Amino acid sequence: MTSRERLMKVLKGEIPDHVPVAPDTSNMIPARLTGKPFWDIYLYQDPPIWKAYIDCVKYFGFDSLMDGYVQILFEDLGEIDNTWQEVIIHSDKKRIITQKYRIIDGKREWEPYITIYYDDNPPTPGIKPETLGFSRIPDRYEEIEGKKEWPQGEELLKLVKEELGDHGLVGVWCGTTKLLNSEQDIYDFYDNPEKSYKKSEQLLEYYVKRFYKLMSLETKPDFICLGGSGTLIHQTPKIFRELALPIVKEITALAKKHGIPTHVHSCGPEKLLVKIMAEETDLTVIDPLEPPPMGDCDLKEIKKLYGDKLVLKGNLHTTDVMLNGSTQDVIEASKRAIDDAAAGGKFILSTGDQCGRDTPDENIFAMIETAKTYGRYS
Repeated sequence: MTSRERLMKVLKGEIPDHVPVAPDTSNMIPARLTGKPFWDIYLYQDPPIWKAYIDCVKYFGFDSLMDGYVQILFEDLGEIDNTWQEVIIHSDKKRIITQKYRIIDGKREWEPYITIYYDDNPPTPGIKPETLGFSRIPDRYEEIEGKKEWPQGEELLKLVKEELGDHGLVGVWCGTTKLLNSEQDIYDFYDNPEKSYKKSEQLLEYYVKRFYKLMSLETKPDFICLGGSGTLIHQTPKIFRELALPIVKEITALAKKHGIPTHVHSCGPEKLLVKIMAEETDLTVIDPLEPPPMGDCDLKEIKKLYGDKLVLKGNLHTTDVMLNGSTQDVIEASKRAIDDAAAGGKFILSTGDQCGRDTPDENIFAMIETAKTYGRYS
């Protein structure tokens, strides 16, 4: 089977030739493998992260559920804003710092945040310039030159699907499991909860429109992404139920009706979220099912409770096993995960969230080889 065929089998609840294996290498490892400063990937798009990720998939040879790399924006949904211009306000050997501005009524208006692009790590957006000793309005800046241009919208989706080919499936974002994403969001919710409830209703309407727009494309995504990192960190289960669960229920129901799988990624504590998704939504697959201390998931228990309702994707420890463990540690952990969750299908061997930048290549190769051999169904 090809990776694409293998993943489709599992998402349909059928038995593939062997357990699919999809270590989370979303950003840091693909960027490292390019051999370039990370700002080349994230700022100059040379190559863009989606291309670096696909090259990473092909290098290691795993089964890719490519979630959220393809940004498809629709102008009539108000998703495209070309008024902001990003410029460089500082650069040195280790970082490039940018800020955005726009012209309103002939006057330059600066965004109150900066983005830091590093030579060896993914960027950090949303930083107040004052925290790093920069003025709110920069006294000097320079234009960004040499940024590569790539297709957008459906043309980009078509290109990415062609580039990935039979190595996996491509997902596009439509939905969310969280409306509160920061400390300020939490304060705002408790100060004015009605505003958040109204936003939830507006987002539900928006995501439904977005879903139908995606389904109208000639080149459609292979699955729909609607997760949110740390779903049960920034919000209580009660707040999740009130604000985000209605969105998840509606989008997963629509996707099921249209025969398209849905995927939730939510790092951190996830056991309760898995229960809710299995019992109250039409979700297809959930990850990363992090073990303690980052998460609270015991893969064997989760499989026993919900493995007949959800495709489970996880959950090798990304630091103890993947980053700091030996290849033998990885092999043993992979075998345990396969023993715990592979029976009857509906399981994708993966990691408990993203592998760190310096994860040894041989550990990733060991994980993949174990799935292909020990994880065989026939």
